[in-house]
Amino acid sequence: MTQRHRVSRAALGLDTGPSYAPTPPHSGRSSPYPGYNNASSDSTSFAGARFADDLEGQNDDAVEGLSAKVKMLKEITIGIGNEVRESTIQLGQMNDAFAETSGVLAGTFRRMNSMAERQGCRWLWYIIFIILVFWFFIIVWWFRR
Repeated sequence: MTQRHRVSRAALGLDTGPSYAPTPPHSGRSSPYPGYNNASSDSTSFAGARFADDLEGQNDDAVEGLSAKVKMLKEITIGIGNEVRESTIQLGQMNDAFAETSGVLAGTFRRMNSMAERQGCRWLWYIIFIILVFWFFIIVWWFRR
């Protein structure tokens, strides 16, 4: 980012003696500042140049403030980018873990179905009995709290 350096009017060859050079000719627009459009007196020219320097200083302050805000936004976006990269890596690892778990569960379910086909319908009654016992213990636990 470029930095603005203030150069004095004398260094630019604009200093014509004890006061600053007169302001440019009147453009036909009125100024909200008294005496700014009247370039005939030396004190008015000096006041206009001083006012321009004040505005330039305010602009420099505003530019510094905006550059600080831009720097802060840049740091925030870099942080967001880092977080996205880390989250992507973590989601990839979770996807691999879920795929592995899915494979294990599919194999278990396949073996359970083959066992059930060999044994007939008796396994269904065992599962229903286990579910009822589990449900009974939950109900007892719920009322004893």
